[in-house]
Amino acid sequence: MKSFTRIAAGSALTMIASFPLCAQSTQPSQVAQQGTQGPEKKKKDKSEKKKTEEAAAFFSATTPIAVTLTTNLHKIRGDKGDTGPWRDASLSYVGEDGKPVVVPIQIKTRGIWRKHNCEFPPVRFNISREKSKGTIFYGLDKPKLVSYCRDDDTYEQYVLQEYQLYRIYHMLTPASYNARLIQMTYADENGGKVDTKRAAIILEEPDVLAERMGTSFMKEKGAGPDFMEPHHGALVGIFEYFIGNTDWSIFALHNIVLLAQPDGNVIPVPYDFDFSGVVNARYATVDPKLSINRVRDRLFRGYCVPTEEYSKVFDLFREKKDAIYGLYQDDIGKMMKKDQVDQTLKYYDDFYKTINDSRAANREIVKQCVSGR
Repeated sequence: MKSFTRIAAGSALTMIASFPLCAQSTQPSQVAQQGTQGPEKKKKDKSEKKKTEEAAAFFSATTPIAVTLTTNLHKIRGDKGDTGPWRDASLSYVGEDGKPVVVPIQIKTRGIWRKHNCEFPPVRFNISREKSKGTIFYGLDKPKLVSYCRDDDTYEQYVLQEYQLYRIYHMLTPASYNARLIQMTYADENGGKVDTKRAAIILEEPDVLAERMGTSFMKEKGAGPDFMEPHHGALVGIFEYFIGNTDWSIFALHNIVLLAQPDGNVIPVPYDFDFSGVVNARYATVDPKLSINRVRDRLFRGYCVPTEEYSKVFDLFREKKDAIYGLYQDDIGKMMKKDQVDQTLKYYDDFYKTINDSRAANREIVKQCVSGR
């Protein structure tokens, strides 16, 4: 297990690992040197910035777009997690001129749990810049697709609910994943027979997120509370408590990515919320090591930060309350079943009742913070 230590570097703090960091991560000391690394580095930075701008255009649209994913469904369902091969596929939609647009891509299965428990496996796209030029997918590289688990309306509601959670967190901070809702038709390449039509989510790629935030994407496990940027250290823990999610860990990089700032502080960014209490999926379970029995039970698992940071985040949630609740009344919210919306807002009401009671907030959140891993 890689572990982090922090050492003094003049008046600044520098982060190092107990042995060399992986190639995709950048130490703060390296970040400071980036401006002197020659034309190849500058060319790469310019290319990454352009990619980020192109991807932003895709995620800036809020209206769900109808897309057809065509591939060999039998083969993709038989592939095993991350070890499966890249398979030919295509994404098609109707362009603004009313004509069909077809983008050849490749797809690959990913993940473990869903692969063994869902009718359609989670996949990652591989989108060629050359073949996608002039289409809505231009600028995307290898984004994840969050798809349905089982082909029924209840499981589709889980996808819609999870999409709302990405919207909420993005409303609270730009240090969050961009996400776009897709009305996806799944078709087989052998004859084009439609298998099903279900809501799906395309997620922003971690390196694009890091570039957008002016940070470096890190892959090392073992980051403790001393490395967290205080505001986001508090925000991610309180947000996960807000949605009733315990299926995450900063230390183990479980459903969390880390963004290293040039000053040495680390911003945790959460994702994958289908095991949360607000989604309340049939398949969701609670780690038996925890002190709760149901996914609907809230348990604060955030790192300890200065007390004033909790107050600031509580204030942020109060400020955004109307906007958060409003997401369940807009066009996306209207795609959800009324009883699902009612249960969700009631669940949020309980959270606001807690943070509006100083004693309850101190007891249930502040005093429960994790000082170690």
